[in-house]
Amino acid sequence: MTLAQKIARVLLDTKAVKISTDPPFEWTSGIKSPIYCDNRILPSHIEARDAIINGFLEKIKAENLTFDAVAGVSTGAIAFGALLADRLKKPYAYIRPKERNHGAGKQVEGDLPKGCRVLIIEDLFSTAESSLAALKAMRKEVTEDIVGIMAISTYQFSMAEKNLAEANVNWWTLTNFSEIIKLLEITDDEKSVILKFAENPKEWNPHY
Repeated sequence: MTLAQKIARVLLDTKAVKISTDPPFEWTSGIKSPIYCDNRILPSHIEARDAIINGFLEKIKAENLTFDAVAGVSTGAIAFGALLADRLKKPYAYIRPKERNHGAGKQVEGDLPKGCRVLIIEDLFSTAESSLAALKAMRKEVTEDIVGIMAISTYQFSMAEKNLAEANVNWWTLTNFSEIIKLLEITDDEKSVILKFAENPKEWNPHY
């Protein structure tokens, strides 16, 4: 079993992946979707938590990545970033969705050395807009030396891949939409709806 298959199974076994075509889910971005991947529930499951951290370690080794610190993107990747940093015995920080309008006014919370090499941990790529906001904050406040962004999973939207490419950042995931779909126990009609949604998520209409 590949790493992508193993992590896809973890997401399904913990019921992190949910299907609802009528009514569909509505994401924070306003996108209406027949599928929802809630990776924020994973830290509550001990075996799943271990599998994810071991997956990150396996991917880091496979990609031969070297870095000085780890940063987790708020809120879904805060726990996994911290767990990974602890396992690696490296400094850790987390990245808020936006700058605070009080106190020190920071977006990156922690005490990372200026100019250090950072690996950013994300829970999920959908449009990748939150990931790019985190990347921008890290480059502004701490360092330009970003090894890349590593996420648990991705919906494989072309817009996300375009956004990440334009930001000139390396990125990796442990599993993806294709592997999850293969393992989902759903009807052919439901699968057809989900695949149609994935083709153009921003324009998808559940009533077409």
